[in-house]
Amino acid sequence: MPQETWTVKRVLDWTVGYLERKGDERPRLSAEWLLCAATGLTRVEVYTNFDRPLTSDELALMHESVARRGRGEPLQYVTGEMPFRHIVMRCEKGVLIPRPETEVLVDACLERLASCEAPRVLEIGTGTGCIALSLATEHPGTRVIATDISPRAVALASRNRDALDLGGLVEIVECDLASGVPDALMGTFDLLVSNPPYIPTKVLENEVPPEVKDHEPHLALDGGPDGLDVFRRLLELAPRVLRAGGSMALELSEDNVSQAADLCRAQGGWTRVEVREDLTHRPRVLVAVREEA
Repeated sequence: MPQETWTVKRVLDWTVGYLERKGDERPRLSAEWLLCAATGLTRVEVYTNFDRPLTSDELALMHESVARRGRGEPLQYVTGEMPFRHIVMRCEKGVLIPRPETEVLVDACLERLASCEAPRVLEIGTGTGCIALSLATEHPGTRVIATDISPRAVALASRNRDALDLGGLVEIVECDLASGVPDALMGTFDLLVSNPPYIPTKVLENEVPPEVKDHEPHLALDGGPDGLDVFRRLLELAPRVLRAGGSMALELSEDNVSQAADLCRAQGGWTRVEVREDLTHRPRVLVAVREEA
């Protein structure tokens, strides 16, 4: 980008054209987000401050950000954040980016918790913490233990939790599945929730867009041959962590969620097993309810 006076409009127009040539599917949206991150303006303020020149620091940040986005790096990693429901999550490389579709999983969880005054929730694979923090924010009194095997995810989720002042409600533990959860809590949880890795290995290698495959952590994406390796472990874990009448809610692939539901039914001990659609009307969310004592 030439070193001369650049107004908001000029930078916006140049960035849209550059990203369009680089193959960005939504170049204007990307340009708006990058400008907001560089200048501190909101998207509305971008369009009401077209004549405002960018400072040298803003231009330098914008130049770096546009170059990173042009190389295919996810927008959320470049800007460092992602809105999720009613909160904003910090994002960084090495941790899965929250998806809008996961908001449907949170809806299913809140529905199951509606009748609980002070529910206890266990989340496996918390990533940024978006699910755990949304539940603690939107259902008063909810206490969550959120685990992740990735030290980077645990550190990021902890920062997101502290930024929302939810330290008294959400505990974040570094461990494999529930291995770090106290034995005394086993069998007491009202809800087990997870967005586990669910993409079949060959699909991840051959069909997933480079923006995802080349930048986001495979640990959070690769679900094994049929995408259900971690699901099977969660299914085995569920009867040990849930109280009688407790629920399990999981996000899976439209290609394997029905198989997962069949595995639930074959396991037994569930009074209800159902599959729900995501925002694009694809079957994605599995909800299962344990039998009462």
